[in-house]
Amino acid sequence: MTTTLSQVYRENPIHLCNIIPLDFNSVRTVPDSHVWPKSDDFSSDHRLTIPVVDLEDPTAVKLAGQACEAWGAFHVINHGIPLNLLEEVESETRRLFSLPTETKRKALRELEGATGYGLPRISKFFPKHMWHEGFTIMGSPADHTGMLWPNDNARFW
Repeated sequence: MTTTLSQVYRENPIHLCNIIPLDFNSVRTVPDSHVWPKSDDFSSDHRLTIPVVDLEDPTAVKLAGQACEAWGAFHVINHGIPLNLLEEVESETRRLFSLPTETKRKALRELEGATGYGLPRISKFFPKHMWHEGFTIMGSPADHTGMLWPNDNARFW
């Protein structure tokens, strides 16, 4: 039997406090809930660089797996996605996160859901909150865009 991510989320709901990010426009200082302890893991001279995964490299899958395990992120090169499409996605992302908090919360992730606005579901596993807001899309963004831009969402169809 195959279990989907949506099924896992339905069976393991999270609390509302683990979904709603800070209203970044109203915060004047970093709240204690978001202050992480300083780490001595890296000296000030150490340059942190996100791993680069070249999709033309025959070991790209292995390198991506290693990067995810070590960093949780990686930079992809030679992906073949046209620059104009990347610029359009970046523009829409800026447009989304520039919306007022009240508007973004109209598309708030449900407690048992995987998609929508809010903190990443992994947040509850950390002692402090992340200085982060996010929007998870799985499948079509049509439902969420209708909530966020009720009169201006035709480009998403």
